[in-house]
Amino acid sequence: MSFSVGQVARLAGITVRTLHHYDEIGLLTPGERTHSGYRRYTDDDLARLQQILLYRELGFPLDEIAVILDEPHTDELTHLRRQHELLTRKATRLQEVIAAVERTIAARAGGITLTPEERFDIFGDFRPEDHDAEVERRWGHSQELAQTRRRVAAYTAADWLQHKAEATTITDDLIAALKAGLPADSPAVMDIAERHRGLITRWFYDCPPDLHRCLADRYVDDPRFTATFDALMPGLAAYFQHAIHANARRHTP
Repeated sequence: MSFSVGQVARLAGITVRTLHHYDEIGLLTPGERTHSGYRRYTDDDLARLQQILLYRELGFPLDEIAVILDEPHTDELTHLRRQHELLTRKATRLQEVIAAVERTIAARAGGITLTPEERFDIFGDFRPEDHDAEVERRWGHSQELAQTRRRVAAYTAADWLQHKAEATTITDDLIAALKAGLPADSPAVMDIAERHRGLITRWFYDCPPDLHRCLADRYVDDPRFTATFDALMPGLAAYFQHAIHANARRHTP
């Protein structure tokens, strides 16, 4: 069985022009052609395209991908293992970014007092100032932002590192629960959601169950949050949302 260029483009979520370009540079040459010269892609071609797109997602340029894929004695399983390792590293970094999103937007708005060295150690290359406009637009007049600004103004580097450690532990436990197949509304997973709500309340602003539920909705409504959660484990954003909603129902009279 083979596929036309249009069918492959729809399956892979890319353009026909991209497939033509891959063919022109020798990165992905269709295994078959019709008598009229039209491209037809085989199952092996689709497997190679999957590898190309995964390496592209990891940031590799096309010329490097060609070299990697054409290495002798390297099979599909080897590539998948390599990609898994690279994606795991990327997911770890993305987790650090999403934790930074929850604290650095508020931190920047509140004017935390850290040295440049401390700031880099805690936040890495994440730039809170890039989100100033969004913070003001969404929460500029909210009591939660005002409360957060008052609190974070006094935080030291040690405080931020402590928060980071607590947030990472919660996320790790959530991932472990999802891997174990625990229902999102099970007591153990709802307890993780409650710990998350407590983390927000202790560090930033009072977070009652209804407000926590609204925050959870952002994890699936905002593609930035969803992508970051799901990079750690597919479906994690929706799983967390369901756990938070279930926990909110548990704590609502």
